[in-house]
Amino acid sequence: MSLAYVVAAAMFAGIVIYTLFGGADFGSGFFDLTAGTTATGGELRVLIDHSIGPVWEANHVWLIYILVIWWTAFPAAFAATTTTLFVPLALALLGIVLRGASFAFRKYSATVAQARLFGVVFASSSLITPFFLGAVAGAVASGRVPAKGYGDPWSSWLHPTSVFGGLIAVGTCAFLAGAFLTADAARSQHLRLSEQLRVRTLVVGALTGALVLVALVPIRHDARSLSDGLLGRAAPLVVVSAIAGAATLLMLYRRRYGVARIGAVVAVAAVVIGWGMAQSPWLLMNQVRIDDAAGAPATLAALLVVVGVAVVVVVPALGYLFWLTQSERWTRP
Repeated sequence: MSLAYVVAAAMFAGIVIYTLFGGADFGSGFFDLTAGTTATGGELRVLIDHSIGPVWEANHVWLIYILVIWWTAFPAAFAATTTTLFVPLALALLGIVLRGASFAFRKYSATVAQARLFGVVFASSSLITPFFLGAVAGAVASGRVPAKGYGDPWSSWLHPTSVFGGLIAVGTCAFLAGAFLTADAARSQHLRLSEQLRVRTLVVGALTGALVLVALVPIRHDARSLSDGLLGRAAPLVVVSAIAGAATLLMLYRRRYGVARIGAVVAVAAVVIGWGMAQSPWLLMNQVRIDDAAGAPATLAALLVVVGVAVVVVVPALGYLFWLTQSERWTRP
């Protein structure tokens, strides 16, 4: 394995982690948006604030990690992607900014009307961001980012692969969030709320699974190389994802929430890793290979040193933060 592949694998590991933790974070916006009125949805919104409050900023560490490796190790591919897909990238960034600001402002609103406004902005931007990030992934995976950049700013992401990629990203985030929130509600003895979340998560999971199946047909015609990879070398991971997703729904149905949460993580991680395997060896599908896009070997080696330092310094701190938020004392708001 070349040095470029090692760096690309380190970057892709960040994508998987951000999908899992950031995805569960973004997905909470769906449940906030559908919680109901101020009176009927208050308990759920308190649970959401309590569950994601300590980690919603920490999750974006992985986004910074991905971007830094991408533009440092593979600068030409980064430039090509950002010049072609600046519209969905800008909209995703706008969603992140609005989401963070409204999440903070809602806590300090002077009136109920202000709290409702910031709540709507928080929930809406929580759905917008994963959609456009999924659209970007679909554009790259379908080979619509030219090697030299400056592709069409609209047709590059307004096509079936990107649209379905965005919708699947939203559904996946909501499914992850539902599995986590249901477990949190049950552990904190909010049994009525856990039952409500259980039913909603089952519906979201079933609909997302159906959407993935429906998407296979247009993606087969719209992104043939990606489809061949998913049905070829990545097929075992796709099967693992399907089995884990079905097992998660079964565990939710049987109210085994801790196991369901693990199943949801496995299902999402498997399909994301499968996407990366299906796209390999291309960094930009059918345009630029990983080895061809890599920067100077000295830069790649230095990046790996930085990644090693980050693993030693950052990962234990984040792990401790997540452990604290799952402790018995914290889960009783």
